[in-house]
Amino acid sequence: MKVSYHIHSVVQVFPNSGHRLIIDPFIEGNEGTDLKVEQVKVDYILLTHAHSDHFGDTVAIAKANQALVICNVELAGYLASQGVQCHGMQPGGSHRFDFGRVTFTQAIHGSSLEIDGLPVTLGLAAGIIIEADDQVLYHLGDTALFSDLKMYGDLFDIDLALVPIGDN
Repeated sequence: MKVSYHIHSVVQVFPNSGHRLIIDPFIEGNEGTDLKVEQVKVDYILLTHAHSDHFGDTVAIAKANQALVICNVELAGYLASQGVQCHGMQPGGSHRFDFGRVTFTQAIHGSSLEIDGLPVTLGLAAGIIIEADDQVLYHLGDTALFSDLKMYGDLFDIDLALVPIGDN
């Protein structure tokens, strides 16, 4: 599995299966990223939560690529109403996809999207564990420190963890 980081929470994952994944595709308006929305080619989009600096360009990328969005159930419902195909999950759940297994973990953070000028809560924020090619990637999304993080380290032999370091 190859992983490339594109500033903020934007991460591309390339398992040996040939599938292309992107996590939290906040590209447009993200001054630090080297990606262009129209150049992103993916099969799967994984979202940690609905905040605009993670949700970003999900709809445009999903529609342009006929990509499946893997996200929490409530966000999946919203995206389905926008014509995007989704697989809804909840923290604690796992599912096997063509490229490998995805587990959603707890994250202590909000998850809302501004719709018609108002914040709309769209489910729970999550961390995402991807198991592919005998490797484990843990993208924590946005989370506060909590003791169960140790448990995930005990349950999964994590090869790469992407940890938020922001504040406020």
